[in-house]
Amino acid sequence: MTPLEPDSFLAELTAVERADLETRGRVRDFGRGDVLFTEGERSTWVAVLLAGRVKAYSYREHGGEALLAVRGPGALLGEVAAIDGLPRSATVSTLEPARAVALTADEFMAFLQAHGRVSILIMRTLCQRWRDADRKRVEFGMFDATGRVAQRLVELAERFGVPHERESVRITLNLSQEELAGWVGASREAVSKALRTLRRHGWIETGRRRVIVHDLQALRRHAR
Repeated sequence: MTPLEPDSFLAELTAVERADLETRGRVRDFGRGDVLFTEGERSTWVAVLLAGRVKAYSYREHGGEALLAVRGPGALLGEVAAIDGLPRSATVSTLEPARAVALTADEFMAFLQAHGRVSILIMRTLCQRWRDADRKRVEFGMFDATGRVAQRLVELAERFGVPHERESVRITLNLSQEELAGWVGASREAVSKALRTLRRHGWIETGRRRVIVHDLQALRRHAR
């Protein structure tokens, strides 16, 4: 069984709540690069990730993607459109093969009505996302591209890191430089320069879609 991200939606459900959720929905498999939701569409189905990771992004006015978030196993996806009935606010696609429980909006709302406690969990999740969005807006004004790249690498190491050699951490999520640039709100050239700076300090090692963090504490200090 794929480990769930700590504090994710599915991880917070009781065994009874999870069983009921899975009974109401159906399991769907997705390949790498498959689109679950498209920005602006009015579909209202909901997905709960069982395995794999996805990215949520919006298209920039002058081209390219603005990466909004990366979600892992246990994440609840698409619930806002199911609740308010408005168009999707972002596109969500898979970063790797994924599996999810899919529910229609009616099935999802019936689940919430049957389990009032879960509505509180969703409120907490939405509040956390709003706070995270506010924090990132502050970061854009306070830090240069190198600082913002360091912040995202710390987040990736904490969420998707596995022990490597000695005290190093290998980030298992493979993001391209374009995706990382979209996440930190900088150009690909600025991100490439930032990575060179962090490599020069000896804090990280990079390869093709690979990042190994050798000094996580130094990255944390630089990201403050």
